[in-house]
Amino acid sequence: MDYFIKALQQNPELAIFLALAVGFSIGKIKLGGFSLGTVVGTLFAGVLIGQLDIKVPSLVKTVFFDLFLFTTGYKVGPQFFRGLKRDALSQMALTLVLCTTCLATAFIAAKLLGYDIGTAAGLLAGAFTESTVIGTAGDAINRLAISAEEKARLLKNIPVAYAVTYLVGTTAVVWFLPNIGPKLMGINLKDEAKKMQAQVSGGAEAQPGIMSPSRSFDVRAYRVTNEKLVNKTIAELEAMPKEFRVFIQRIRREGAIIEPEPNTVIHQGDVIAVMAKAEVLVERSSVVGPEVDDKELLDFPVEVLDVVVTNKALVDKTLSELSKSEPWRTQFRGVFLRKLTRAGAEMPITLTMQAERGDLLSLVGAKRDVDRAAAVLGYADWPTNATDMVFVGTGIVLGGLVGLLTVTIAGLPITLTASGGALIMGLVFGWLRSVFPAFGRIPEAAMWVFDMVGLSVFIGVVGLTAGPSFISGLQKSGISLVFVGFVAALLPHTVAILFGRYVLKMNPVILLGACSGAGTMTAALRAIQDESQSKLPALGYTVPYAVGNILLTAWGPVIVALMSVGS
Repeated sequence: MDYFIKALQQNPELAIFLALAVGFSIGKIKLGGFSLGTVVGTLFAGVLIGQLDIKVPSLVKTVFFDLFLFTTGYKVGPQFFRGLKRDALSQMALTLVLCTTCLATAFIAAKLLGYDIGTAAGLLAGAFTESTVIGTAGDAINRLAISAEEKARLLKNIPVAYAVTYLVGTTAVVWFLPNIGPKLMGINLKDEAKKMQAQVSGGAEAQPGIMSPSRSFDVRAYRVTNEKLVNKTIAELEAMPKEFRVFIQRIRREGAIIEPEPNTVIHQGDVIAVMAKAEVLVERSSVVGPEVDDKELLDFPVEVLDVVVTNKALVDKTLSELSKSEPWRTQFRGVFLRKLTRAGAEMPITLTMQAERGDLLSLVGAKRDVDRAAAVLGYADWPTNATDMVFVGTGIVLGGLVGLLTVTIAGLPITLTASGGALIMGLVFGWLRSVFPAFGRIPEAAMWVFDMVGLSVFIGVVGLTAGPSFISGLQKSGISLVFVGFVAALLPHTVAILFGRYVLKMNPVILLGACSGAGTMTAALRAIQDESQSKLPALGYTVPYAVGNILLTAWGPVIVALMSVGS
């Protein structure tokens, strides 16, 4: 055991990786439907291992924290700037109200209960599950004109308050939004979701344009025997069904295979390869004629491709418009959508869904059709393992330089710090990537490392550093923090729900999704979707999530400045 302890003390990098291993294991444990998650699990692991008095250079956590913040901004950049548009102003207003109430609640509670600056910052970070506040508030504390011993004490109080209030805040909000939120608005969440689904889908299970709600398709061969189909062109046949999409990909005529054009005429006895939603082929196969086993006819290349939307002409077009109007209908012929991702969240696909710059569309269909659609949509995001580190490194440096600038407001010096600047520049660079996607690629796997591992290493080092004083700090203020964390977590969401429903007149399904986004609470979004039995709440999530990340992160140095006045 002595060998093990000395190895960790003399090689703190081993302690960090041990904290990650233990923390991720703790995070996977579920009690009912609740789990701590990897971030809190790593904090507890760090605190536990930190009892061995392990010294970790502070530069380590700063490097990983900056990487995490830049990646966060990169993911939500397009949606942040999307929030500046007129049709998203209500979501912006809701986010501003919720985040401002978060700051005011934490500040007032800390003043009333006599908490110090570190505990107040930890309360803000934990009750609103915004781990980035730990870093930005910590940077701000290090800039205060106080002794090194006092700085160390305040910094160690942050994770104590964070750990207690995070558990309370997460549990409370995940329960509150889907269960109490609808009662505050006097609605039934499932019924509202059904009403909204009927509105956005036109009341039918249609497959609009390339953005079909179909998540699967099939291709089968049929011999044409129906007289109503003979002597009609491909374009005429594909336009006949109004409620679903059907495409004729190939034709076998007198033994030869024909690659058809829209004006190709169908003859009696032709064998046609029909592509459509699988259930459509099962239900409507008899309309054409008998099914034929023709492997050669069906053997054509099918492609799955992710495409980033950059075409300005498509922005704000609904999926219904893209499916029914030319030239889009022709250009997107034969292509199905497997998934639409926006700001890292999978979106529900409906007739009224609007395309936005930076959306990632996962397309599937015949290769020639997918390539044609990709050229119209924007940039084909071919799979690669390479990260553009010139882009990442430059962004963090420029962001750090901007973040170090200080602005004095009402006599209070406010600075984003270098880490906060990395977040801001991540927003800008993420938006640039959506406009000029030929550079700045960060593959999903690399983004996961930068995001999850970056934050976890930062939190793990915080736990290791705070370990020796964590227990005493918890004994001192833990009981009061449980109650304060519960109130501080729920009060801002209560205010936001009432403001959004009765002042902004927002749709309740969108409103609850927006609350989960503004509070950067993905777990709450999942709970709302489960309760409503719909993915529609995600429509209100992305813009508030982007804006909420910025505001709550910026509150770190703000609450430090507010708590410093008169202290």
